[in-house]
Amino acid sequence: MTITLTTDHPGWLTGPASEPVRLVMYEDVPWLAVWQPTAGLVLRPIGTENAVAPPAPRTAPHELPTAPEAAPLVQRIATLGHAQRLTNPSLWDAITTAILRQVVRAEQARKVYRRWCANHGRAVDTSVGPLCLAPSPDTVLGLPDEAFAESGTRFHRTALCAAATAYIKHQAAWAQLAPEDLVKALDEIPRIGPWTASAAAADYTGDFSVYPHGDLAVRTWARLALPGYPFPDTDRAFAARWRRLANDNRTQLHALTLFTLTWGNHARTDQHGDDPHDRPDSGG
Repeated sequence: MTITLTTDHPGWLTGPASEPVRLVMYEDVPWLAVWQPTAGLVLRPIGTENAVAPPAPRTAPHELPTAPEAAPLVQRIATLGHAQRLTNPSLWDAITTAILRQVVRAEQARKVYRRWCANHGRAVDTSVGPLCLAPSPDTVLGLPDEAFAESGTRFHRTALCAAATAYIKHQAAWAQLAPEDLVKALDEIPRIGPWTASAAAADYTGDFSVYPHGDLAVRTWARLALPGYPFPDTDRAFAARWRRLANDNRTQLHALTLFTLTWGNHARTDQHGDDPHDRPDSGG
């Protein structure tokens, strides 16, 4: 059974053996995620042996849409086998990541996220070297203006601070919300907006039926996977067509979106290019 790792999150780095590695915090325990060619995704707790691992569900090809109209795209992306994605166990990191993806291209967002974590986040020693987590909400609120400028996050300062204040107040309630309700709650934060709220909720819950389906990355990878297919040009029209391809079925919509983004992750890596994203929530 073929399993393909989804590496859309900018926290995925390249380890000493060219393997994908990532540090996450789950239930107050840091975890090192390592993708090994023979073993697949391996999750190792740091500093303890008795801990429950964060979820890393696999989405199977049979969950993809069954509509005849979707068949050509499904046949293309189903070659991935099972798509496995490490669900972001930190809602705060998911919010941070989505904010830093606003306005800029994905490659730049990755660089900014990593610099932001390296400059102000907690560093953890791992078997592949020191890795850093995103700065906590309290840390963000205590940073001077020049710290944002040095990290390349000056544009995002007001959104990060507004999100940090809201997260400290509402984190317990937000963690209990269904994906679509979490989108609504996050959308109420100043400088967030629907794209950022949807991207953060999908990252944290692992449910890509709430992802912003008109995102430029989805549109780009769908067109690259299926050249010549008459996908609509505008984000809203594309999102509507995307939902129809999935029969407005949440399971199929999740699988279609996740597989397409996963296919794009590897197409980007193979081509050494950049994966685009729409980030319209620059002031909403």
